[in-house]
Amino acid sequence: MKEFDSLYFVGAGGIGMAALERYFLAQGKRVAGYDRTPSDLTHALEREGVHIDYDENPALIPDYCRDPLRTLVVYTPAVPASHQGLTYFREHGFDIVKRAALLGVVTAHSKALCFAGTHGKTTTSSMAAHMLHSSGIGCNAFLGGVLRNYDSNFLLSATSPYSVIEADEFDRSFHHLRPHVAVVTSTDPDHLDIYGTAENYLESFAHFTELIQPGGALIVHTGLALQPRVGKEVKTYTYSRDNGDFHAANISKGNGEITFDLVTPWETLPGISLGVPVDINIENAIAAMAACRLVDTPLDAMRDAMATFMGPKRRFEFWLKEPGERGRVMIDDYAHHPGELRASIASVRDLYPGRQLTVIFQPHLYSRTRDFAPEFAAALSLADEVILLPIYPAREEPIPGVTSEMVLEQVTSTKKIIYSKENLIGSIKKSNFDVLLTAGAGDIANLLPQICVEYKKQKR
Repeated sequence: MKEFDSLYFVGAGGIGMAALERYFLAQGKRVAGYDRTPSDLTHALEREGVHIDYDENPALIPDYCRDPLRTLVVYTPAVPASHQGLTYFREHGFDIVKRAALLGVVTAHSKALCFAGTHGKTTTSSMAAHMLHSSGIGCNAFLGGVLRNYDSNFLLSATSPYSVIEADEFDRSFHHLRPHVAVVTSTDPDHLDIYGTAENYLESFAHFTELIQPGGALIVHTGLALQPRVGKEVKTYTYSRDNGDFHAANISKGNGEITFDLVTPWETLPGISLGVPVDINIENAIAAMAACRLVDTPLDAMRDAMATFMGPKRRFEFWLKEPGERGRVMIDDYAHHPGELRASIASVRDLYPGRQLTVIFQPHLYSRTRDFAPEFAAALSLADEVILLPIYPAREEPIPGVTSEMVLEQVTSTKKIIYSKENLIGSIKKSNFDVLLTAGAGDIANLLPQICVEYKKQKR
């Protein structure tokens, strides 16, 4: 990396790319890039010193990124190979690497705590980063969500030997990592457009466990189909809410709070209070604390950090929480896999028993909707009312016959409908929600301020 004094990121507005951009800005490098559309994140990066263009035209690439000997080009698999900027860099002899490969280089010489899984990896990695940072141990953290504690998805330490990584399985990106401690939260099949079969998906996680460095550790959720392939010098631990080497005891819920004791192979840490008190965060906290315990984070520091953890944005984030038993509630969640959606809806039900729950869901990817339509429908059927938006395509072209109607027709809730994004806000003006959950990984996030405003206007 010393040979390069500038980096150009194709897909600069991606959450994973943003952390690397901030890291290299802190290293004194000049950073530029391209993204398709402006966002709050790209605007923040621009304020911090990243030059970002929103047009593919290679003529816009800044002069300091035009020397192939001094500029490294980074891209994500979501960017098509036909991208004009990538074509320019290929034709002019630049070194071009995937984001995951660069992340592997950055973390190769640190003790990396890597969190993998179909779901839970953003929250668990964020919890671990917050614990290490709060304890004074510190870390360089590259996260898949913006932490509300820091308004960033990146934490920097010039002295800590540790890095915290959200290990993404998409396009086998996590195979570039060499973990010191690896956590596997779940292996429910996903990204079948990449892997083809559930068996191939599971094999990818098995290979990930082979990459743990000698003297390291694997922490895996109990009951997974995964058969780890760790080396002889790697220790394996299990965890879950109720059993395993790390688990919870004396769980207490009430008055909007969740507390429990953490049982480890060596001791019990009592009185843990969750800063984001939803049921699914019990297991998330256990996984994160297990990883931090294995790198000797002080127990009291872990307990204090869990109480102050505010969570990543768009991970069970409260947009509205009025006081009183019938106060209006609006929660947003990034859930885009059937297992995540089911867990999110169940958590809302657990927090607000007996209330009428409306879910507004935007399916993400044609292939995922095709592969899991029955599972999405079953999860959504746990709500009283379901509103679907059209599928958000992200990197994909449409697949004939694959639409949100595939999901809606299998939902068993008596109240269910599809609205376009353009018509959604108008429909909310005519509604009278009790508890509202919005979910999805697409651009539904851009609609949240309007949804919240109209929800507040509704008469009770």
